[in-house]
Amino acid sequence: MRSEHGLAGVSALRASRYDRDCRAGSARRAPAADFPPLQRAQIVQLACLEPVAKGLHITHWSSQDLACQAIAEGIVSAISSATIRRILHDVDLQPHRTRYWKTPRWDGEFKQRAEKVLWCYSHAHRLAQQGLWNVCVDEIPNYQVLERCPIRRAIPGSIEQQEFEYTRHGTVNILVFLVVHTGQMEAVIIERKDAAHYIQELDHFRQRHHYLKGVFLIQDGDPSHTAADTQNYLANAHSWWRPRFTPVHASWLNQAEILIHSFSHHYLKRQSWPSRDEFIEHVMTAWPEYKDRYAKPIEWTWTNHKMRRWFEKHTH
Repeated sequence: MRSEHGLAGVSALRASRYDRDCRAGSARRAPAADFPPLQRAQIVQLACLEPVAKGLHITHWSSQDLACQAIAEGIVSAISSATIRRILHDVDLQPHRTRYWKTPRWDGEFKQRAEKVLWCYSHAHRLAQQGLWNVCVDEIPNYQVLERCPIRRAIPGSIEQQEFEYTRHGTVNILVFLVVHTGQMEAVIIERKDAAHYIQELDHFRQRHHYLKGVFLIQDGDPSHTAADTQNYLANAHSWWRPRFTPVHASWLNQAEILIHSFSHHYLKRQSWPSRDEFIEHVMTAWPEYKDRYAKPIEWTWTNHKMRRWFEKHTH
């Protein structure tokens, strides 16, 4: 009788042979066009399965894993990982990638809130002519101020290199306003992300733009936005503020998220700050420059008509 260690050794040997045979077969190159449609379809079907369906414990397929598995199952006698990538590229399939998302609640409240937000976007220019702005607001909460030294800047033949180690200099909360019909931005630093500081900055925004008849305020369901104090402030603004909330788990309807992504890409990514104060100074200098260099209305094509068709599709 084989010992437990002996069985483990046999299993390891088989795995080694399997790995060797697969890699030997996957090393032989053949153009993707050399494989008939049935084999290509079988490889695509395999890539759509979770590896656990084949008794494997890997969490996702790599092109090398798929090549080995296709050979082991007899789909092909030999195929390279490069050919696997070309086959998957032809059908726009990327099993090695993932993206986070959150499912909205498909209910009447989703439809009602989405309709109000999308109405604002589609009528932004007309409303602006009447003295009514559509303004999206969102936060960059607890942004870590990191110092990396040194940074080796890019030179011909070498990309930029950043030191892996860093020094933390605290966090900063940034509140961002987006004027929908122009794409212009305003940004302020708030010491705490709470209702009191949010109300304070809303009041400052109103003072800066006192000449307006009112603002449709598009915001998500953050606790500082839905707090009782915030709601009381908005309700007592004599209709100057006209709040519109994005649906639950659908904050992507807030155009300010797109603005934050763009601003971060141009001004916050790949930088080092020796102190929190210098980071704040950078942000307050950067957002007016962003407004002059990059700001433009966001091309928003998701209309109420499209949303209603999409809603019906997901609720029936």
